[in-house]
Amino acid sequence: MPVEYREEPCRSALNHVKGMPFAWSLNPYMGCAHRCTFCYVRAFERRADRPFDDRYGRAIRVKVNVAEVLARELARRSWRREGIAIGAATDPYQPAEGRYRLTRSCIERLAAARNPFSLITRGPLIVRDVDVLQEAARRAEVSVTFSVPTLDERVWRTTEPGTAPPRQRLRALRLLVDSGIRASVGMAPILPGISDRPEQLAEVVRAAREAGAAGIWANLLYLRPGTREHFLTQLALDWPEELDRYERLYAQRAYLASEETQPVREEVSRLRRGYAIGDRRSQPLAPPPQPEQLTLALDPAESVRRVRRS
Repeated sequence: MPVEYREEPCRSALNHVKGMPFAWSLNPYMGCAHRCTFCYVRAFERRADRPFDDRYGRAIRVKVNVAEVLARELARRSWRREGIAIGAATDPYQPAEGRYRLTRSCIERLAAARNPFSLITRGPLIVRDVDVLQEAARRAEVSVTFSVPTLDERVWRTTEPGTAPPRQRLRALRLLVDSGIRASVGMAPILPGISDRPEQLAEVVRAAREAGAAGIWANLLYLRPGTREHFLTQLALDWPEELDRYERLYAQRAYLASEETQPVREEVSRLRRGYAIGDRRSQPLAPPPQPEQLTLALDPAESVRRVRRS
């Protein structure tokens, strides 16, 4: 099925977010042509009464004026230059970005405003924008995360049908790191019984280390209504032997119990330490330090004398 692109203006660019590590998000597009079977955005689409099944990702809303709207929002007196997460609900470097360049335009506006931001993507197209990312990183804190949950070819092709190969993402990460930009790997989501074997985890961490990743973190799959129905339908086709296990693991809940998640998290932490994952950029880009404001500590009597003399 072809992808339909709908060019529609937006009224706002920034979204206030609750219950997340960031307070603001920015998504130049709505919908994602990557069509990952586990995508948590399907749950949001279900709540909004929009297609969350196989039709999700077949119609992409292109916010043609998002960069201009963002510039106005960043210029407001009330704006405090808080950190912004780009790509929380759609990949900012999905194929549409090659034509519309909205993510690039937004990064240019953020750089001009000296506003910090983070970005998460599965799209190697980001290497096209190294120049604007470098300029932004010279003006404010900038970080990029490449989502690489697995290097297993069958798992990748089956669960992330519209994405670039994981090793291609790691080559893009290497280019960003060599350009001075902080870039890390997010292993998410890890799929129980499918991509959580120790050797699978080690393969990703080792490749991340070789690519120069500054950090690595991991999350396991969670299934909210909307995502749950689609993922389990696909699971029954691709890994039918795992269906009973998933129905048991996720019975009446979206998140796995700690006894299921902790061993995987601990294994990734052990691997991270073992491979000495860390920021090894030879010439890291960073904004200049802010000038310190000197505070004069005056005793109350001296303060009164100064006021009287004035």
